[in-house]
Amino acid sequence: MGKLTKNQKLALEKIEAGKIYTLKEASALVKDITSAKFDASVDIDVRLGVDPRKANQMVRGVVSLPNGTGKQIRVLALCTPDKEAEAKEAGADYVGLDEYIEKIKGGWTDVDVIITMPAIMGKIGALGRVLGPRGLMPNPKSGTVTMEVGKAVKEVKQGKIDFKVDKSGIVHTSIGKASFTSEQIYGNAREFVSTLLKLKPSAAKGTYIKSIYLSSTMSPGIKVDPKSTEEI
Repeated sequence: MGKLTKNQKLALEKIEAGKIYTLKEASALVKDITSAKFDASVDIDVRLGVDPRKANQMVRGVVSLPNGTGKQIRVLALCTPDKEAEAKEAGADYVGLDEYIEKIKGGWTDVDVIITMPAIMGKIGALGRVLGPRGLMPNPKSGTVTMEVGKAVKEVKQGKIDFKVDKSGIVHTSIGKASFTSEQIYGNAREFVSTLLKLKPSAAKGTYIKSIYLSSTMSPGIKVDPKSTEEI
């Protein structure tokens, strides 16, 4: 491990050794230990008691964060001409079809979310090798393949995110910015954990939420007591 900076040492001093914080306490502390000169992201890492290699224990879902993500989400709507006005009105940054499919084939992926329609998935399937590794492939389960293009665009812009457990059994996502109030961070974290609890696979045995850590960009992680989320 490299030498700790002065700010990192100060941050560690604010975290009590061996203490496990409630989600509300951690939401306030994560702001206090953030010293980055930019508006750092606030991240949550939840280790689940599941085996992601088994299809019946895969945890994947979407959540609408009540206080948004704090990020400018760039949305591409790949839709038919009759849906273009709807997508633009909802706030899509890029709207079109064939011209963007050609751009993506050429390697362009300068977006955060792609929303499309069921009838167009046949054309988009060929883009899997470009979009798949970047996590940009539209998926009906995440609400990015829908006839309600405008609604989907608006939800993403307002803070809807999708997530899935990785091969280590951990779900990692950003839930806001350090500039948020502690109440906003707590509200988003609470909504995220609540969604995870609802998605518990029936095949998962034993302890479902094994650990929770809250952190910001370049800050140490704050250990959260999973029991403090049981009443969510």
